[in-house]
Amino acid sequence: NKGLALVIDVKTLTYIFYRRSNLTKPFLKLTTHCNSVLCCRATPLQKAYIVRVVKEELKMRTLAIGDGANDVSMIQTADVGIGK
Repeated sequence: NKGLALVIDVKTLTYIFYRRSNLTKPFLKLTTHCNSVLCCRATPLQKAYIVRVVKEELKMRTLAIGDGANDVSMIQTADVGIGK
């Protein structure tokens, strides 16, 4: 593993998290092979959902860092939340 990173956009996240696509678990498995995962232009609900799914499915502690009102739900969902 040479420091793999995954960059994903909001349209792809929407498709992955669509219940009928059955792609959430494969997506999470893919992320476990990465050192970094960057979700570009995610909505506030998607941010909170990502944190929740990682906590519940991967059984990992989560840290969320945000700098605005649109990050509140993500920060509250995380085990540790940091806001400005």
